[in-house]
Amino acid sequence: MKKEWFHFLQGKVVKIDRGGPESRIGQILSVADDYITVLTKEDGVVFYNTHHIKSVTDNVKQGLDLQFDIPEGFENIKAQDFKSVLDNLRFRWVQVNRGGPEKLEGVLDEAADDYITIISNEEVIRLSMYHIRNISYGVKVEKIESEQAEEKDSQKQDDKANEKKSSKEKDGQKQDNKANEKKSSKEKDRQKQDDKANGKKSSKEKGGKKQGNKTK
Repeated sequence: MKKEWFHFLQGKVVKIDRGGPESRIGQILSVADDYITVLTKEDGVVFYNTHHIKSVTDNVKQGLDLQFDIPEGFENIKAQDFKSVLDNLRFRWVQVNRGGPEKLEGVLDEAADDYITIISNEEVIRLSMYHIRNISYGVKVEKIESEQAEEKDSQKQDDKANEKKSSKEKDGQKQDNKANEKKSSKEKDRQKQDDKANGKKSSKEKGGKKQGNKTK
């Protein structure tokens, strides 16, 4: 596809390719001679080699959109051509291609004219430049969003736990109050019974004194 077409789409949210592992929806950040820079949810910043792009979809009717902000401290690597991008990505952790047998993850160690060298799991892998359809690096936006979602979920769970704890404490207080009321009621009943018993005892004592006085 011609460079001019990508310049027309710069800043817009598009779909790269119609399907397959390399297909992504993202915002075109910049356009160069033989590559474009796309910000995606799944992989963060992806540099697409335009030679391998089969189609670009810009469909406003379906509302292609990205519901996320560019991460703080975002660094957009700008270079004259795709080879220069690879030079700028040396010694960074990168992912080459989105899927398929040529998908690789590791540290980009070397970027020669016709191949790159990736160090992955103590393996040294050389991949032909021709088979590099795209390359990505850096913090994934999806990860940032998931961390925020986890924090929100954790906060919700803490709030629910606090509500349950507060509810249990209230129930426990109610039960304590009921128990205290029962205890107080029993104590009052005992006090009444004691008062009655004391009243009877006092009445008997008075009756005994009267009889004693009569005998005298």
